[in-house]
Amino acid sequence: MRPPDPAPAAYLTAPPTRINSRTTGRISNQIPNPISSQISEESDVLRRAFMTSGTATVTATSLSLGAPPAVAVTLPAQRRVGEAEVHAVEAAVRQIRLLDDRHGADGLYRGAAQPLRAAYALLDTGAATRGPTVGRLHAGAGELSISVGWLAHDSGRFDEARSHYAEALATARVAGDSALEAHAFCNMAFLARDAGTYREAVLAAQAGQRAAQQLGSPRLLSLLALREAGGWAGLGDRIGCERALTRARALFERGLAGADPEWMSFFGEPEVEMLEAQCRAALGDWPSAARHAYRATVLQDPHFARNLALYRAELAGDLARSGSPDEASAAGHLVLDLLDDVQSSRIRTMLAVAARALLAQRRLPDVRAFLDRHDSVLRRPGVPDRLPTSALGAT
Repeated sequence: MRPPDPAPAAYLTAPPTRINSRTTGRISNQIPNPISSQISEESDVLRRAFMTSGTATVTATSLSLGAPPAVAVTLPAQRRVGEAEVHAVEAAVRQIRLLDDRHGADGLYRGAAQPLRAAYALLDTGAATRGPTVGRLHAGAGELSISVGWLAHDSGRFDEARSHYAEALATARVAGDSALEAHAFCNMAFLARDAGTYREAVLAAQAGQRAAQQLGSPRLLSLLALREAGGWAGLGDRIGCERALTRARALFERGLAGADPEWMSFFGEPEVEMLEAQCRAALGDWPSAARHAYRATVLQDPHFARNLALYRAELAGDLARSGSPDEASAAGHLVLDLLDDVQSSRIRTMLAVAARALLAQRRLPDVRAFLDRHDSVLRRPGVPDRLPTSALGAT
């Protein structure tokens, strides 16, 4: 039984303010998903669309329990790729994102490799060589590579993530797809920051901004500016970080646009607050980092457990370093409440780092209760013995 949550620190109790009252609309967190009606959050069977190659068959099947295929569509004799095959690739991307939002990456990564191989196998057959079909197939395969790369990234497999992101970038360059190129650079900047190669993070974010310049999406440019800010913060360049943050805020306030990519469904006010919190933390401004992380936790839709756990883990670490151990412990308990459903090595690492920051305060009852509970969770079967300490990056 966990103890009652202590009252939050005084500077955290004020309700969060919106970034700009003119832009009350946010990108919806609900990912369009043609087979989402098959998914029940209470079900033990997680379903997603995924492709198997070999004879170029597209299959929708069960992810976790190995149930037999539910649907199979075989390519026609001339082996031309049509709407059904391209749609299956696009559906796989959406479904991976949906499941990651709800459950985290650790349990999804290995299974997601199969549809990725199949998507590139379709490209390799040359079955679609011209027109909108091949353009969509290239875009879908590249987005799928980024999605699988993100699952590797979030589960601490940085080398594998780097390979997937590079594959997506190559696909974008071959297809002349600026939107895909901007997305690949965005994730490469994120990975570089997490890996501690901050100059690379800045350069990748700037390359992404160049690719996105003509796409008509201020929100995409805002996210890329925040990726750049994270790189500058990791380098300890406060001026560069502040400039990028200011640019990111101004772009975000321009609101939604029809050209906003579907994959940016996660990018609303909570994520902006979270990314600024990470920048402030990297610069050693822990109270400011805690304020931004707190706002992220309040603004986040609780339906999306993975991001809520992430934001709370950031808050716990920032509070621990800003001299609020009881409040940090309360935030840590809230993360532990979600870890049965959320499997993310990244989040576990962040929480482990927060716990280490609290060790000196173990004599406090609330801190001791959190540390004891945290240790017991880490000893559960299925929890990695060694968490990837590099997964925190600038935070």
